[in-house]
Amino acid sequence: MRNSCFVDFVSLNIQPFASSSGMVTKSNIRSKNQRYSYSEVVSITNNFETIIGGGGFGKVYLGKLKDEVQVAVKLLSPSSNQGYKEFQAEAQLLMIVHHRNLVSLVGYCDEDDQKALIYEYMENGNLHQHLSVKNTYAMTWNERLNIAVDSANGLEYLHNGCKPPIIHRDLKTSNILLTGHMQAKIADFGLSRIFATESDSHVSTCPAGTLGYLDPEYQASGNFRKKSDVYSFGIVLFELITGQPAIMRGLEKNTHILDWIYPIIESGDIQSVVDPRLQGKFHTNSAWKAVEIALSCIPPIASQRPDISQVLAELKECLALEMTNASMATERNMAPSSIPLETSYLELESDIAALAR
Repeated sequence: MRNSCFVDFVSLNIQPFASSSGMVTKSNIRSKNQRYSYSEVVSITNNFETIIGGGGFGKVYLGKLKDEVQVAVKLLSPSSNQGYKEFQAEAQLLMIVHHRNLVSLVGYCDEDDQKALIYEYMENGNLHQHLSVKNTYAMTWNERLNIAVDSANGLEYLHNGCKPPIIHRDLKTSNILLTGHMQAKIADFGLSRIFATESDSHVSTCPAGTLGYLDPEYQASGNFRKKSDVYSFGIVLFELITGQPAIMRGLEKNTHILDWIYPIIESGDIQSVVDPRLQGKFHTNSAWKAVEIALSCIPPIASQRPDISQVLAELKECLALEMTNASMATERNMAPSSIPLETSYLELESDIAALAR
């Protein structure tokens, strides 16, 4: 008997739309997913020589295919019962959908008790690692905005580019992976669910999500919907802006990023909002715009949040604004942070402070 947590994506006949945004057809995807024997997995990983990650499901190893292409191999621990259900769900989903901002499945192994998923290798690890205080290299403001746009692109495809829509249910910085060129791709679809209709929601009987990223409405009712992912995305966006984690660990108590950020936004001090490791190398107007977008994603009532398509459009405008300002700064031979603040953004600053209240 199939456990209620398991999602049979294939039988539900998810149909991705043809578009110019990086998606390929269902038939093309199926031909790319190769089945590997366990002995081939051992060879690909050089007898599981290099561990590059892990979790409740098991460990992730660095691998290399016969054509010298590097891959990441997620090996399922035999003792992980829930992990097997997530293994099935993720394999089925990634065999059907594909997008340039979703991590691609190269192949899989399903041989007796030996289960493995083989993905494209993401050279720059995950976003959580790059935002960590332990990381001495601070991503530029432009890189952060591009990562936000990439991630929103991937989520928009899941929500609006697939019929029925797909809900990720565990969006967080550690599930956003980065290529060697810092292109962001959403990963870890083991908890993902599909909806029967556009307006459908799902009352979850299985735990989903990560503390700090959970939609308050879902926590109260167990009701999961597309805008639950939008809330999680808002938290990710605040992490990109501030460099702070979703849950800030303290000696006496832990603080949620929203509890920390609201008073600072109300004070109107954008320099204290943005990650200090950037040393002021950002444009004030694009920073306030990013804060405005993040705030729009996190109202406690789901109906007050925008669709991810609107968030994506706003982020693209924010990135364009930053690039325009950078171009102006170059022309004037001025430091980016010394670009004069336009009157419209002085007004926006006060509006955002009011919204935070």
